[in-house]
Amino acid sequence: MADTRLLQGRYRLLDLIGRGGMGEVWRARDESLGRQVAVKCLKPTGPKADRELGHGLRARFRREAQVAAALQHHGVTVVHDFGDADGVLFLVMELLEGRNLSQLLDDNDGRPLPVGEVEEIAAQLAAALAYTHEQSVVHRDLKPANIVRCLDGTVKICDFGIARLGHDIGFTAKITGTGIAMGTPHYMSPEQIGGGHLDERSDLYSLGCVLYEIATGAPPFDLGDTWSILVGHRDTAPEPPAGQRGELPGYLDEVILTLLAKEPEDRPRSARELAALIGTGRAAHTSAPLPGRPSARPGLAPPGGELPLPAWARGMTAGPKAAPAPAPDVPHPALTTAWTRGWPPAPSPAAPGQEHTDLEAQSAEARRLSAAGRWTDACEAHRRVTAGRARVLGPDHPDTLTARYELGYALSRAGRDVAALQEYEQAAAGRERVLGALHPDTLAARQETAYVLGRLGRHAEAHGMYTAVLAGREHTLGPEHPDTLRCRHDLAFSLGRLGRLEESHRAAEEVAAARARVLGPGHRDTLVTRYEVGYALGRLGRWSEALEVYGAVAGARAQSLGADHPDTLAARYETGISLGRLGRSEEALHLYRALLADRTRLGGPEDLETLRARHGLGVNLGRLGRWPEALAEAEQVLAGRERVLGPDHPDTLVARREAAVCLGWLGRWPEALDAYRKVAETRERLLGPGHTEVLAAREDEARCLEQLGRVQEAAALHRQVAALRARLG
Repeated sequence: MADTRLLQGRYRLLDLIGRGGMGEVWRARDESLGRQVAVKCLKPTGPKADRELGHGLRARFRREAQVAAALQHHGVTVVHDFGDADGVLFLVMELLEGRNLSQLLDDNDGRPLPVGEVEEIAAQLAAALAYTHEQSVVHRDLKPANIVRCLDGTVKICDFGIARLGHDIGFTAKITGTGIAMGTPHYMSPEQIGGGHLDERSDLYSLGCVLYEIATGAPPFDLGDTWSILVGHRDTAPEPPAGQRGELPGYLDEVILTLLAKEPEDRPRSARELAALIGTGRAAHTSAPLPGRPSARPGLAPPGGELPLPAWARGMTAGPKAAPAPAPDVPHPALTTAWTRGWPPAPSPAAPGQEHTDLEAQSAEARRLSAAGRWTDACEAHRRVTAGRARVLGPDHPDTLTARYELGYALSRAGRDVAALQEYEQAAAGRERVLGALHPDTLAARQETAYVLGRLGRHAEAHGMYTAVLAGREHTLGPEHPDTLRCRHDLAFSLGRLGRLEESHRAAEEVAAARARVLGPGHRDTLVTRYEVGYALGRLGRWSEALEVYGAVAGARAQSLGADHPDTLAARYETGISLGRLGRSEEALHLYRALLADRTRLGGPEDLETLRARHGLGVNLGRLGRWPEALAEAEQVLAGRERVLGPDHPDTLVARREAAVCLGWLGRWPEALDAYRKVAETRERLLGPGHTEVLAAREDEARCLEQLGRVQEAAALHRQVAALRARLG
């Protein structure tokens, strides 16, 4: 059965959801993270298969992984992982809940989709293609079966299996073979049919074919044989879609015909331009011709009614527009027998019926709570699942250890790091006993253990564990596998927390370069490491360079994730920090005002990130000498953090100190002294008298005493701090 098959001991195949020329797509469960995913497996070639073709298919699949993993946009299917399991190449993607456009048409008995849906799909596809083309990626096989409308209405482009990087044409030409045109006849551009140069405008033509079909119910050249379809694309003007469906808006008719122009230069110059045309058309709902773009040219009838069919198209059939997925219980010998022979053995038998069913239901509920961010409730739910699985399956069963790992994650997110550490350590030890020290799941648990050690301030221990995990990752996966690079990123982070700033900066730069090579410069993980590069530069006092890095990261995140995404907003905050450190406080003030407005709109006035933006605003008001305004902001931040975090939280204490600074500059020294003393006493109670933050707070208190003329008390406090520093070395 498929549900006994594991890829690399992590991805459990559940049921078949699609089959194509390159292999199969399975619904699967990521046992490490407890989420459902889609796994695409490249069908291996048999012993008698042509070796060159087999190599080409495998190379195309690897290219799909590299191209797709580099794309991070809500309109493109997310790729989580890729690898090779006993000769079976696989790609792990998000599991989409929805229907592809071909299925939507079938669901509608072949009738076109509602006009409003066509307009919305067109707008979303234009935005997604604008992003992919700006990453130098051409899809080359855009068709209804490769476009999914999810249940929430999001439209996603799938299957970059024959996409190519625009700057890497030569490599892909070797893969596909000279003279072999890739694509699906109903949606191929004229230049693709002729084997000519392809760029982004070929995708725009294919998009025009897709929009024509969902707007009218049939593709523009829905003819009986491949020859007629190809000649139609190359030489025949399409019938205007409005002629088949009168209620189509005039602008949409013009957009589709412009996309179907025979010559690339007669189409929109880019998907970004197309998106603007669609947006303007939807707003104005006008039937005026598009500016600067001719309508599709009249057809060119072939002499004598015949044209030679291109050599590559001989024997080619149009095929069905979309093949339905086979039923999940249909066995497929290529995967369920030969493909899986030699993989890790199946887990031990399931628990007795009802108890096992109850545990699965509890696990699903725990994951639902986690997905909703209800971490306190999720912790208790995961704890019940862990205990139940340990009782029924045994403490070292892989499912029990997965539950323990998930419990550790929930505890960490709930801020209960000590308890999370205990769960991760138990999960790692159990996985090492059952799976071995170098198994990916064992290394994952060790890496999370290191992360929590860092959160607890035990950076030396975290660094040692990251070093060990990295050695294992490199040995089993290679130096540039995404999981290896993730560990290298964490190691760079830990170096910074150990004060080894130059090493941290160099390591982060190396990881960022490697991630850019493997995943692409705009990939979310690449940008996370670039963000860490900026942090290291700031700690080294290289603020001009830090500003450049943070600005680039903010821009890239806005493009790929959206202006309101938390990662984009975080990069904008750090950009403001850099501006302030460079003495450019007016610019920082402008940035923080805009950021504060966005944070308030998205999270409310007492969201922690809103308060953080307000804190940055207040600091820069103070740098500009606008102390009454700075104090007002600091007091708002202090009050909000006291309510949300409590009076003893470190961030609350930072806000209290900032208020004290403002009071001092306003000459209100008695109030400033009270605030400084409260900060020092709280930190001493929580951290101990010799902690560096406590000593800094006591020195603030001493300077405030000097301003009040209490010189002897100030001198005594200075001596006390100096003695503690000397004793601690």
